Amino acid sequence: LPPVKERLSEAELVPIIEKYDGIICGDDSFTKKVLQKAKKLKVIVKWGTGIDSIDQEAAKHLGIPVYNTPNAFSEPVSDTVMGFVLSFSRNISRSDQMMKSGGWEKILCYSLSEQTIGIIGIGNVGRLVARKANAFGMQIYGNDIKEIPEEMTKSLNITMVDKETLLGESDYVSLNCTLNETSYHLISKPQLQFMKNTAILINTARGNIVNEPDLIKALENKIIAGAALDVFEVEPLPQDSPLRRFENCLLSSHNSNSSPLYWQK
Repeated sequence: LPPVKERLSEAELVPIIEKYDGIICGDDSFTKKVLQKAKKLKVIVKWGTGIDSIDQEAAKHLGIPVYNTPNAFSEPVSDTVMGFVLSFSRNISRSDQMMKSGGWEKILCYSLSEQTIGIIGIGNVGRLVARKANAFGMQIYGNDIKEIPEEMTKSLNITMVDKETLLGESDYVSLNCTLNETSYHLISKPQLQFMKNTAILINTARGNIVNEPDLIKALENKIIAGAALDVFEVEPLPQDSPLRRFENCLLSSHNSNSSPLYWQK
């Protein structure tokens, strides 16, 4: 294998793929071109949930089954969501920056018990976010394209609402859905305009769920108060991305699954 910094590109996979019978992968680019070169390949297993980096139609046509490992990293990802929520509600990052620049300002903060979180995607991660938000006494709204059993929503204190209500009423909007044709650019200009100008958008799912240029404009025009992003439309995030300059935008490098315990599992 060539040296791997984070993931293998199509250009890196094409010369080597023909020797393998099976693949365990992350977000490596298994495009149609790569799969057509994989003459011996019998199976692909993704460690994690999202399989959007694999051309599933091409794999199906070539008779290569694709599997994933749902719930493998739900705990650390949901921890990251709550970490972002706490950082904004208690103004942790802003207070740290202010103190290190020599200031002594009493910055307004909020208790989570007086705030609302809206969770789009009530799957494994979304349910854990709800459980942890419950522990902080937050009001919880939920939205999903699938019917979620009432027994589950009641046990997690989730009020299921339409997407517009969730966007308009939530202090934090957490995206925890998978990327597919129904969720591509799920959050664009119209949805951002539904949000409160004090609201925070959190994306730990997939970058393409958010229309990044629309988000940048929303931040520039103060349509929303901020964003917390672990995933991006282009990864690694380009050095000249406007997202890097916003003080009200917390960024991390697609690392919300980081956990030695859950890697081992």
